[in-house]
Amino acid sequence: MDFTPTDEQRQLVEMVRSFVQKEIVPLETELPPDAGRLPEHVAAPLRRKVEQMGLECWDAPSEVGGPGLDVITQTLLAIEMSQHRAGLYTPCYGLFGGGGLANLYDADEDQKKRYLYPTMRGERRGFFALSEPSGGSDPARAIRTKAVRDGDDWIINGSKMWISGVVDADYGIVVARTGEGRGGLTQFIVDKDTPGLTMTRVIPSLRRVEEPTELEFDNVRVPDANRLGEEGKGFANAAGRLVKVRIPYSAQCVGVAIAAHRLAVDYAKIRETFGRKLAQQQGIQWMLVDNEVDIDTARLLVLQAAQLADAGKNVKREAAMAKLYCTEAASRVIDRSMQIHGGLGVAAEMPFERWYREMRIRRIGEGPNEVQRLVIARELLGGAASIRGEKK
Repeated sequence: MDFTPTDEQRQLVEMVRSFVQKEIVPLETELPPDAGRLPEHVAAPLRRKVEQMGLECWDAPSEVGGPGLDVITQTLLAIEMSQHRAGLYTPCYGLFGGGGLANLYDADEDQKKRYLYPTMRGERRGFFALSEPSGGSDPARAIRTKAVRDGDDWIINGSKMWISGVVDADYGIVVARTGEGRGGLTQFIVDKDTPGLTMTRVIPSLRRVEEPTELEFDNVRVPDANRLGEEGKGFANAAGRLVKVRIPYSAQCVGVAIAAHRLAVDYAKIRETFGRKLAQQQGIQWMLVDNEVDIDTARLLVLQAAQLADAGKNVKREAAMAKLYCTEAASRVIDRSMQIHGGLGVAAEMPFERWYREMRIRRIGEGPNEVQRLVIARELLGGAASIRGEKK
């Protein structure tokens, strides 16, 4: 495989890299350590610069008005966008768009006009509600929220948990049970102000940005015009999107690891202990080498997954491997980089402590790493890896 970027990719990478280093990183010295957004008077001119770069709604396909970047280009840009304090969960503070609601790309034209296009213009915000108190990694069996047909409407009852982005959203994509098993799940677009829909609590967590919430659905009436996709195809559609989403998700971890490693290398060259620079201490040298190996391995895994996705291959295994390795490798890199900085490494004025907290969540988000290991095992062993001996 040849991962040499094209001239166009190099140009885009350089533009984003320059934007992050010149526009975003300097701003963070004045922002609270856990800031999740920029003041509008600061964000507006930066948003115009992104538009001039042609990268607004950067992850949207061309058929809905996005730049139509392939997965490899998205991966390369995700690595660059995440190289700052808030880069893991709010890369560039949302200036490049990317609402994370890719399922709307498959919406009908009326739904696109009402939800997708306003979201792409920044006029609306949405959330994706899959996980429930009964579980999130096995939606085929764990989802108990039910949607029952009532004439031209659906009545939804149940609850959702660990849902991000609800507080500032005005609608959400909700996965509910309309039948049995994997073929019995359907997606619905639900306006947040619909009677019967209640955000019961915000759940404090390690991540202070867009903290997860719990939702209750009490006879929530949704018109069939807000059913997203075919009845019973909600799991297949969501699962297919989630597999590809794991690739740029993993790439963001690589970007944060690169930023942490860069700080550690620079600090090792200037910090003196016991009469010598840290860079001259063999123990420190080996920590930096381990960082380098973890970063390069993670980068190669995520680029391999991206290239196969662009080739139209089934990347369930490769995306799982990238998510598994990138989240764990980046955690190690951040931990070593903190250690090299000593007491300064845990200070709020440095980005490590935020990366450390948020990276811990990454081993759970988008499918826990234990589930990724199961996915890889099933791809490797087929039915023999299933508890019930099922065929793939």
